[in-house]
Amino acid sequence: MTRKTVLNETHRALGAKMVDFGGWDMPIHYGSQLDEHHLVRRDAGMFDVSHMTVVDLTGARTREFLRHLVANSVDKLQKPGKALYTAMLNPQGGVIDDLIVYFMSEDWFRLVVNAATRDKDLAWITAQAAAFGVEVKERPEFGMVAVQGPTAREKVIGLLREEDRAPVSKLLRFSAREAKTVGGVEVFVARTGYTGEDGFEVIVPEAQTVAFWNELLAAGVKPAGLGARDTLRLEAGMNLYGQDMDDTVSPFEAALAWTVALDGNADGEPRAFIGRAALEAQQAAGVPRQMIGLVMDEKGVLRHGQKVLTANGDGEILSGTFSPSIGKAIAFARVPAGEPGDVRVDIRGKEIPVRVVKFPFVREGKVQDGIL
Repeated sequence: MTRKTVLNETHRALGAKMVDFGGWDMPIHYGSQLDEHHLVRRDAGMFDVSHMTVVDLTGARTREFLRHLVANSVDKLQKPGKALYTAMLNPQGGVIDDLIVYFMSEDWFRLVVNAATRDKDLAWITAQAAAFGVEVKERPEFGMVAVQGPTAREKVIGLLREEDRAPVSKLLRFSAREAKTVGGVEVFVARTGYTGEDGFEVIVPEAQTVAFWNELLAAGVKPAGLGARDTLRLEAGMNLYGQDMDDTVSPFEAALAWTVALDGNADGEPRAFIGRAALEAQQAAGVPRQMIGLVMDEKGVLRHGQKVLTANGDGEILSGTFSPSIGKAIAFARVPAGEPGDVRVDIRGKEIPVRVVKFPFVREGKVQDGIL
């Protein structure tokens, strides 16, 4: 049965085209995906991300548990409100899910995990938490709205109580804090996002989510759908779970080596996180595959599943799209390790040349050097 967020009827009233997304009935666009993409790059747009799963971890050994659970080091989180992007790995080093960890206090950490992986994530986290006495609590009573773009922060801050505006305006990137709206609704405001633009992701009690969305509308923030969210995140060089990585792909093979911390514990011993041994073995043997960025100068669109031909063998397109900001097709591809040489993509039997480029393709609205 298809699930619906609390904003489902609101989307329909706004004329959204709805599609099935991982078992959720979600808006793909409200008329023009292209306009919504440019809106976020130039002004501010908002996305319903209430399908994402909020999980609170509590208990005296929560930090110790997270040292074991995730590949990045939660010891980077020393100031309440700081956030960390990381991955949970299986013993083979494959990515179970990517997620954000928020440090609120030593006995309370908050996770936000992907909607499509909710069930397996909760089962995995709960099973691992048992040995540490950590309570795992899903928070389905929350909605979530992502407000993204150059003017997004000021528009959200304008909806908060006077005494909360300054503290929220001073939030650094990848930080969060609790605040109240002008109407007294308690919200969790995080300076994070999935578009490559500045902005906030705001967790709101479900009963007040529709009202908060309408207040943003009244403040001049227009809605954007999953279509624009996908082109925005790909331009920004951000992975999509299930397409760019999964539990058969290691962080090293998904261009996420920067999210792996092969650090030690306080006693000097290597931090024994799940999947560490497999990652070290892969590193020692040589990572067999790599994820690269591609730009196609010829007309056409790069799509998931197309064959990629390199000097070292064949790979495939992972995420591919036409980039509205660049005006050309862009993609992630997974190919054999090593210098790829001249790269071509098989499009309906024709080998089309493409360029290998560094990503992100676009950063804060600006096309990066070497892309055009």
